[in-house]
Amino acid sequence: MALTGKQVRQLRALAHHLNPVVHIGKADVTDAIAKQAEEALDAHELIKCSVQDGSLLSCREAADQLAELVGAEVVQVIGHRFSLYRASSRKDIEHIKLG
Repeated sequence: MALTGKQVRQLRALAHHLNPVVHIGKADVTDAIAKQAEEALDAHELIKCSVQDGSLLSCREAADQLAELVGAEVVQVIGHRFSLYRASSRKDIEHIKLG
């Protein structure tokens, strides 16, 4: 599902206030990182991640790899942080209504 420009702007605004919940270090994108991101996306739909200085990947490379592994869309990449979005199928959370 490709996001429209309007949807990306909306998600960027929502992600601005988030703190990173997934930290990618020198081990780069591992199965454990992907599992952690999966759980966070299921619970929140929109998450912020950070790439530590020890990582061999650039922030864009890490964002693309992780998004592909968990089936999410990269919303934004700034500096050492990036945001991912994936609609959740859970009924017990408040879903983000995209415009």
